[in-house]
Amino acid sequence: MKKRELMMIASGIAMTLGAVPGAGLAAEAKVYYGFQAEQLEYRISDESEKRLVWDADAFVGTDELKLRWQGEGERDLDADSYEKLENRFVLQTPISDFFDAKGGVRIDTPEGADRWYGTVGVVGLAPQWFEVDADLFVSETGDGSARLDVEYEGLLTNRITLTPSFEINAAFSEDREIEVGKGLSSAEFGLRLSYDLIDRAIVPYVGVAYERKFGDTADFAKHDGEDYEATYLVTGLRVMF
Repeated sequence: MKKRELMMIASGIAMTLGAVPGAGLAAEAKVYYGFQAEQLEYRISDESEKRLVWDADAFVGTDELKLRWQGEGERDLDADSYEKLENRFVLQTPISDFFDAKGGVRIDTPEGADRWYGTVGVVGLAPQWFEVDADLFVSETGDGSARLDVEYEGLLTNRITLTPSFEINAAFSEDREIEVGKGLSSAEFGLRLSYDLIDRAIVPYVGVAYERKFGDTADFAKHDGEDYEATYLVTGLRVMF
């Protein structure tokens, strides 16, 4: 469970306890909810390509079980088309003090072929406060894949944060229809410098992001005349409520 999500949960519980006398005895049964956009950003590449990228999630539930939506997207503003459009709907439950297990479905609806996936994974805080989100996917065509997303928030001051992150995707089999090759398929590395404006609810940031495709996935991109790697300057907002 991410630090921001822990903050939202704590804030929701505190509001509930403050509004309902004696509610502390039944706090675990209360339903709470939250929304956060980890990334809502504009990117411009080293070849002047412009993109709008988002990574957001929302949840509703109790301490023991909640329904969570995770959405990621990437829109090419020059071509006016989606490079990526992914939505996940999962149920999430604690398995330790710092980690939750989750399972559900993932739906990809990009410009090309659509895909449905079953998904299971874990999300939480590893030692030294690394935020970890790891998932396994099996598509409707029987192809398996995995994703590891790691992020760390390094406080430089009370309001300024430097956040390195990386995401790695791997496929256990080839899916030519969506141009994903077997093995390590893609990775993204980012470094963002943010400034907390309003109690961490609105956080503007600037940074850089580097994307790279590997193996047959890179070969598919080259065959289509697309770039298999790109470096971006990014500016955006983190939003939480």
